[in-house]
Amino acid sequence: MEDALKRLPLPDEPTELKAEARALLEDSPEEGSRIIAEAAFVSDLLWEEWGTALEAAGIGHGRFTEISRSYAGELRLWVVGERPWDHCAAGLAGRLLRRLPERQTTILAEVNR
Repeated sequence: MEDALKRLPLPDEPTELKAEARALLEDSPEEGSRIIAEAAFVSDLLWEEWGTALEAAGIGHGRFTEISRSYAGELRLWVVGERPWDHCAAGLAGRLLRRLPERQTTILAEVNR
C-alpha cells in the first residue's frame, strides 16, 4: 500500500481556492460550512489528478466524492490555516487508498507508472 500512496501525485496547493473558501467561511459561515462539507471545491481538482488511477483501482467518482466529504473536517483545517496543503492532500490520498477494494493497490501503482 505504501508504494501506491507514493503514486498519487499531490498537486500544487490551490491557494486561490483556499482564499475563496476562507473568505466565504468568514463572510457567510453557514454557506462556507456547506461548501466545505460538500468538499467539491477540492475534490473536483483532485479528481482531475487522481480520477483515472482511482477508477482503474475500483473507486469511481461517486465513491471518491463520498470519501472526500468524510474528510471535510481536515479540509476545513486547511482552509483556516491549521493544516498545510501537503499534509491535507496526502491524508485524503491515504484515506482513499485504505478504502480501495482488496488487491487493487497494485493496479493503482501500475496505472501511475
